[in-house]
Amino acid sequence: RDVHYSTFDMNCENCSSCLLCSGQDVATVLRLVHNLIHEEEDEEDKPSQKMQNVGEHGQMALLGHSLAAYISMMDKEQLRKLTTRIQSDTTLWLCRLFRYENGSTCFHEDDRDGLVKVCRLVINARYEEYATEGYVVLNTRQPVIYQSASCRPGLGQHLCSQLGLPLSSLCTVPCNTLFGSQHQMDVALLEKLIKEDINAGKLPLLLIANAGTPGAGHTDKLGRLKELCDQYNMWLHVEGVNLATLALGQVTSSIMAATRSDSMTLTPGPWLGLPAVTAVTLYRHEDPALSLAAGLTSSHPVEKLRALPLWLSLQYLGHNGIVQKIKHATTLVRITNIGNMSRIYIDLASFCIVCLASSESFCAGEKEVLDAFNRWLGEELAELVPTSGIDVVELEDEATCVRFSPLLTAAVLGTREEDVESIVEKMTELVFVMSSTMSLREDFREETHKRSPSLRYINEFAWPGLGVVRYEMQANGMDEDRKKQEQEKINTELLKKLQDLDTDILFSTGPEFVTEQGCIFVGMVTDDVDVSDLVDTIAALGRDIEESGKLLQNMTEVVRKGILEAELQLQKANEEKLVEEGMLRQLPVVGSVLNWFSPIQSSIKGRTFSLAAGSLDSTEVTYSTKAQADRPSLQDTPISSSKKLPGKIVPAFHSHSLW
Repeated sequence: RDVHYSTFDMNCENCSSCLLCSGQDVATVLRLVHNLIHEEEDEEDKPSQKMQNVGEHGQMALLGHSLAAYISMMDKEQLRKLTTRIQSDTTLWLCRLFRYENGSTCFHEDDRDGLVKVCRLVINARYEEYATEGYVVLNTRQPVIYQSASCRPGLGQHLCSQLGLPLSSLCTVPCNTLFGSQHQMDVALLEKLIKEDINAGKLPLLLIANAGTPGAGHTDKLGRLKELCDQYNMWLHVEGVNLATLALGQVTSSIMAATRSDSMTLTPGPWLGLPAVTAVTLYRHEDPALSLAAGLTSSHPVEKLRALPLWLSLQYLGHNGIVQKIKHATTLVRITNIGNMSRIYIDLASFCIVCLASSESFCAGEKEVLDAFNRWLGEELAELVPTSGIDVVELEDEATCVRFSPLLTAAVLGTREEDVESIVEKMTELVFVMSSTMSLREDFREETHKRSPSLRYINEFAWPGLGVVRYEMQANGMDEDRKKQEQEKINTELLKKLQDLDTDILFSTGPEFVTEQGCIFVGMVTDDVDVSDLVDTIAALGRDIEESGKLLQNMTEVVRKGILEAELQLQKANEEKLVEEGMLRQLPVVGSVLNWFSPIQSSIKGRTFSLAAGSLDSTEVTYSTKAQADRPSLQDTPISSSKKLPGKIVPAFHSHSLW
């Protein structure tokens, strides 16, 4: 039996997930792309954010991708000549710009792929039989790749995964602990590790150094590391944002040493504000066959078209335009005059790291508070000055810090000197609020403890604010589950009342993930806040809410008991009425006839419940008082020929009566 499978659903003309047989026009397809881009914004009901402004140099990069697709359809010989020219020109320009003589280039989308291919090149060069025997030859002497503890997270694991090496082939070198920067590789310890690996029968293969660590922007001692690599026949690879400053007229000696490395990876896209531009790895090696085997070069002309967007952009900017963009970014760092506010201030060519909180401002051991306040500062600055590119970084053995790295963001976001001045202005205001809040945190805790047990201070170190409290209701003998529910209700109502106060202090339920639930998080304050009055207000409002709840609960209980008592009294009155009237009057037909001839006045009175006195009384007094009050009005009313007496039924006589 022949079974035919169709990938098209003829009945799904309106389904965007189905491929239509008839196809769609260009306008419809573009509209679909537009809807997909803004679909998440519509669902979450968020204001649409404008895309980053792409200048003319960025448009050249985008044009390069379209041209690459068009050029790939050319004649093979013509394509080969054109791609060779594009790659050779780009290689020459980059090597001259970044002072890397006699270098070759490898263009790659992932900025880690260049290092992966360099590692393959070194393995092929150091293990002569690797091309024929494969990974078997690595068992004779295990290769070792060295990296700094300050390098990019996950870089070493990515290398081992791509190269098929065990994690034991990766050696992480600690940074300096006694001398020098805490984010620079410890050269003496590195040499010791190399000697130990050689004595263990391993082969030191490659060293990854930083010219601008991802966290703090520090540069390793590249000159000393190059000497060490030459001594032990190792390959030196350098990466980092500070490599961009090689294009400037004046370069520091520590960065200039990178030009002596065996390879280095550049990321011109963020440096120059070029969208969708590949990263570039510059390297020096004399054997083109090994470079081809490692994937650093390619015999396919189409793959060389990766350099086309960068080739177009470099020509558009020119040498002066490229230098000006990098120089502008480094200038933005130098005018960030905030050194007098910070505990850590690193003024490098491309980085400015600020850690404004000091552990002396609060109790020892509260490092989380330091991190929380600096994280809050970074988030506030990023929101207040969105074109600044400020972000928050976690520095090992330091704290959470605010990072300003114009080389990574200025060209993309269009950061100007006015933005930096705004950063300094906003930071001055925020630091004042932070200092005031941190100086009052201990007072807030002490004042809260004084009002125990009605208020409980919660040690939530990750909260960047005055503190966290919770109102504790006093209910002895109450079930724990019920007490917890009532307490959550009180704190919820208390939070609403605090938020309604005429004050600049922010009261909230805190971040999404907190250890304690049902708490009130008090935000930042200024130094003119009276902490004692603030705590008194919180305690008084909580007490009022609790007393109101108790009053309502007591009233509910009294009403419930009154209703039960009224039901019992009415039931007793019904029983007495039954005894008084007799059984005959209860029969349906006989009772009606008997009541006709001999009416009887009802002896059952209603009941009224007094909330103030909590007592249950008869309604007879109420009705008699009302009757006396209404008597004058009754005298003015015409008297009917037939009066209705209380408790008696007065029949109406008609012409067709039984009589």
